Amino acid sequence: MRLNIIGRAALIFTAFMAVSFAPVKADPLYLTLAGASPGGLWTLLGAGLDSALKESSPGSLITYQTSGGGFANAAMISQGRAEIGLIHDAELAIAVDGDEPFKGPLSSLRTIGYLYDWAPMQFIATKSFADEHNIKSIGDFSVSKAPVRITVNRAGNITGRIATAMLDAAGATDSAVNAWGGSVIAAGSSEQSSLFQNGRVNVFTNGVFVGHSSIRELENAVDIKLLSVPQSVLDKIGKQFSIRSFTIPAGSYKNQPEAIETLALGAVLIANDSMSEEHAYQLTKAMINNIDRIRAVHPAMAALNLKLLTTKTAAPFHDGALRAYREAGLM
Repeated sequence: MRLNIIGRAALIFTAFMAVSFAPVKADPLYLTLAGASPGGLWTLLGAGLDSALKESSPGSLITYQTSGGGFANAAMISQGRAEIGLIHDAELAIAVDGDEPFKGPLSSLRTIGYLYDWAPMQFIATKSFADEHNIKSIGDFSVSKAPVRITVNRAGNITGRIATAMLDAAGATDSAVNAWGGSVIAAGSSEQSSLFQNGRVNVFTNGVFVGHSSIRELENAVDIKLLSVPQSVLDKIGKQFSIRSFTIPAGSYKNQPEAIETLALGAVLIANDSMSEEHAYQLTKAMINNIDRIRAVHPAMAALNLKLLTTKTAAPFHDGALRAYREAGLM
């Protein structure tokens, strides 16, 4: 009898220990992600984040909500109309500072994780124009005072805003370009491409991945030359928009024998400081443990790593994200 009692006690203790030390799955988490127009990389990132969260917390769901992009997402998150959102790092700096288009600082925004920082600002000239006027850098516009015709992305688009700021810092302000007999034309990406290929502009600018299909299309239609950026411009505009320098490797395009230094845009996952610490922790831990699911959404995301996730942005990290990163030994 005594042995039976001991045996039963042992079984109960074993069962208790098994339950106590079994992996605990978090309760499902339901989040709305403010993204951009459907079909682009941010849509795929939404799917990757959803997959990562489901792996850690079965039954969870991240619903992707289309929007006008980063600026709109900052407003949506600050107003509580979505729990998480994607935003360019430069847009986040503008939102935190409360610069246009915002009417004041969005101080409630918090960083969950940096997702990429390799969408460089690319200034592409027709080779014929660059050779004729000895243009190798955007700083050469003010030296040559050539009648350059430049297209930047439309007003309200962050790539257009940064391109304009970089040109201004290089001495190629709108008024200066007009005085040289040139012009600066703001247009949507597809219209920019048409303007360049039809010879109506000499210089095309955009912030996209190296080798992006839009740049390959230009390269196949026209002999192009990638222009460098003066260090003074990199320093000034990098600090202003909280973005980092980026090296476009030599040989990335035709007629590009040397590496080109420029600035690059990135994407950040943000939340409101009102999100509970536990939910932010749960989401961030899922990203850490299942980062391969985010990498897998597109070849351009292959370089994502845990170190990048913890890169400082213009907005402080959410307390829950900090907890997850510190627990994983990343901070």
